[in-house]
Amino acid sequence: MLSQDDINFYLTVFRELSLTDIIDLVKLAKRRELKAGDIFIPEGSMSKRLAYVRSGLIRAYTLKANGEEVTMMLRWEKQLVASLDSVVLGKPSRFNYQAMEDTVVMEVDYHQALQIIDKSPKLSAQRQNLLLEILGQAMDRIESFVMLSPEERYLKLVKEKPNIVDRVADKHLATLLGITPVSLSRIRKRIVK
Repeated sequence: MLSQDDINFYLTVFRELSLTDIIDLVKLAKRRELKAGDIFIPEGSMSKRLAYVRSGLIRAYTLKANGEEVTMMLRWEKQLVASLDSVVLGKPSRFNYQAMEDTVVMEVDYHQALQIIDKSPKLSAQRQNLLLEILGQAMDRIESFVMLSPEERYLKLVKEKPNIVDRVADKHLATLLGITPVSLSRIRKRIVK
């Protein structure tokens, strides 16, 4: 049985829908708690998990040939996380998805959810909106690498999530921004001046 907190949560996430519209999806959702360091989706897996971050932080990363970790994305509260390789492209995940701190997600199996979503025009429209949002975020990231300096990318990230510098190690922030930790340190020194 759903608690009042769960009901409020789902109505917040799916603002455009009524609880009646989403009740079958809610039945599929599972609350999952991850400890800092836990791998949510391992590289090479065919994970069909789609999760909403209720609290915490998840990092997607890969290893370069030299063994260096490269952070591809961060997902924090009120954001979706999934291996787009698996969910959208039907391929094994190229990245590890790891909890950077204790994290709580609400997850569903995407293929099970599709059976419900495809029967509801409102849910189908919501899915389209979510996919467009993900595409928009990807385009925004690409554009920032083309049009913004590393310092501007850093400032943009801090504006989006002010406490991110307290939650993520500098080495992970640096690779996310496409710079070295030394460059990140220099950027911070310039900003302070």
